[in-house]
Amino acid sequence: MIRATCLVVAIVAPVCIAQSYEELGPAPIATSGGYSGRISSVAASGSDPNLYYAGGADGGVWKTTDGGSSWAPLTDHMPTSAVGAIAIDPTDHDVVYVGTGEANYANHSRYGLGIYKTVDGGATWLQLAEDVFAGRTFSKIVIDPNDTSTLYAAVARAGGFPALAAAKGHPGAGGAVGVFKSIDAGVTWTHLTGGIPAVEASDVAIDRQNPSTVYAAIGNIFGDLGNGVYKSENAGASWTRLGGGLPTSGVGRVSLDVSPSLPSTVYALFAQEASATGGGASNMGGFRSDDGGQTWVARGSVNQSSYGWYLSCVSVKPDDPNTVFYGGLQARRYVGASGSTVTPPHVDLHAWAWDAAGRLLVGDDGGVHRTSNLGDSWVSLANNLGTTQLYAGLSTHPTEDEYVIAGFQDNGTNRRTGNSQSWPHVAGGDGGWTQVDQLDARRVFCESQGTGNLYRSTNGGASFNSSGIGLSGRNCFLPPFVIDPSNSSVMYYGTERVFRSTDGGSIWFARSGDLTDGAGAIRALAIAPSNPSYLYASTNDGNVQVSTDGGLTFTQILDDHPGWPRVTRELFIDPTDEHTVYLATAYFGETQIRRSRDTGATWEALDSNLPDIPVNVVAVDVRTTPAAIYAGTDAGVLRSLDDGGSWEEFPVGFPRVCVVDLVLDPARERLTVGTQGRGAWRVHLDRGGCVADLTGDGRVDTNDFFRFLDYYQAQDPRADFTGEGAIDTNDFFAFLAAYEPGCA
Repeated sequence: MIRATCLVVAIVAPVCIAQSYEELGPAPIATSGGYSGRISSVAASGSDPNLYYAGGADGGVWKTTDGGSSWAPLTDHMPTSAVGAIAIDPTDHDVVYVGTGEANYANHSRYGLGIYKTVDGGATWLQLAEDVFAGRTFSKIVIDPNDTSTLYAAVARAGGFPALAAAKGHPGAGGAVGVFKSIDAGVTWTHLTGGIPAVEASDVAIDRQNPSTVYAAIGNIFGDLGNGVYKSENAGASWTRLGGGLPTSGVGRVSLDVSPSLPSTVYALFAQEASATGGGASNMGGFRSDDGGQTWVARGSVNQSSYGWYLSCVSVKPDDPNTVFYGGLQARRYVGASGSTVTPPHVDLHAWAWDAAGRLLVGDDGGVHRTSNLGDSWVSLANNLGTTQLYAGLSTHPTEDEYVIAGFQDNGTNRRTGNSQSWPHVAGGDGGWTQVDQLDARRVFCESQGTGNLYRSTNGGASFNSSGIGLSGRNCFLPPFVIDPSNSSVMYYGTERVFRSTDGGSIWFARSGDLTDGAGAIRALAIAPSNPSYLYASTNDGNVQVSTDGGLTFTQILDDHPGWPRVTRELFIDPTDEHTVYLATAYFGETQIRRSRDTGATWEALDSNLPDIPVNVVAVDVRTTPAAIYAGTDAGVLRSLDDGGSWEEFPVGFPRVCVVDLVLDPARERLTVGTQGRGAWRVHLDRGGCVADLTGDGRVDTNDFFRFLDYYQAQDPRADFTGEGAIDTNDFFAFLAAYEPGCA
């Protein structure tokens, strides 16, 4: 994980400086036996009881060979980290297929880029069928046990509310969905349409004793007349819709499984159709058939809350057709007609698998859990499984080097204070935006989902109390908020309008009008360090606006800015110039990074050779000439040292994971990176260029030295070489350190 670059010191001696990155975790989050991030798929070897593969929803593929005591990532170098389905060849557990793109339909259930395949247990991978499946997601892949070159796949659209939000405009997002078949081990695929609709397929299962019999679930989460369970008895050539007791109207997502020991027994789990905003999708019940799907009887249910589009999985005990598990918000076990709640330590369940020792594995929003007694007790398998999903808004500490606090998808707010990947859990819910008061770091803020769920700590984040009195309005699930860098009693918070507090976050008052078009919310809010009267705001319905009077009035500067609908850090204000702002665009086919030098009146594109890929966050180190621009993309971090003229992977070898946050720490020469599936990382800032070239003539000489002295004496922000916000002797010595080597 090291790349070396050479700097010339005193003109004569080349010295290599390591450009490195460090995984900070959490792996695990230190609570309830340990949590990691959401696992969308889990698969176990049929012969080796200690061999499992786990698919992070956006964390790539992981492997354990010691029964979950330790895990290793296998696909950090592959084009996407979004995983929806994993299937192990039943005759050779070194052959594994991975369907990329997570079919759990949330805003963070990201699009895929085809299928990954390994034939050597994950040492090397092929990317297959990108042209067939890119932009969509995989619900399940199953393999014919008698002919393992034959595979079936359930394919769906990327999720989100509004629909396809998680596709981020991918050009393949509207491509074919439904059930697909390959007869050449995944190289080519046929779309099966004989009697089965080309609608999102939410599951597929095979009769392992007679593999020409295949069952499929069609389950468009918003409802479709074709939703239901289908059966083929000729290897997918033709299909029949099954009824005989199954729901026929108001149906959303459907999941199913076939008993391995008695294939005439089939189970299905139905959820209601979702509304356009995601609600309403509660459980419609579980159903059992004992005649191969011809007739069905109600067999229990599971709590899916109002989001059965996100939580749905079924598994039959391999050697007992009468024992079935349903996964939703909780877990329900049915032995015959007798049901029990057997939820693992973390709720929100997505995938089941049975290992070779007969133990049951579940993938959930807290990682992988296992039971050896059918759910009566569980153990966590989260140790060093680095799949946690951050939301934008992580924070570092002004004086403590190892301190990081961040919010995580369904895993609360967690805080790192020492050199460890085990992070203590400090607040619950879906953890969101955080802020550490840089003037008094005892004051720390965090939040959970929804308007007004803001919490303040006065002991550095060890404990929190509610701090959201007066806040109201629409939200983007996790509202952004900022602290005035010159007066931390003043804070701003975004719903559909901007709220202001003048007492350090205790009481809030509406400051602005509605900045949206009437139904959206503010997803990004930034305050200018050089002039805190300047606020920039971006809404999830496309508006970008600026205030020059501390949020009282706003001027619209863009009205068609697409992107992800939840909280982002897509705005970056030059710390020395409130009129210069950078904007990232998390959408395909758009200008992904742009800059305005005149408070948004005009814009210039800075993404000349940047790949057409969503950029979720931008951060800029203005100490160089030109500034070093960092882009957090859906496939890692990119950097430009020539004002956006060209871009490079930064650092080389960093995981190609969805990056949702970047926090510059110039004083320590590092960048903290938050990802949507691989936790938090720290990157050494090898800025390149001529750091001390203050005259901009491409060389470092005495002219630059005297220019620095002018800046230093005038307390000009360009003399702040430590980036700590104050100009003092530390900056003088930092300049000398940059002056000595000259140009990199």
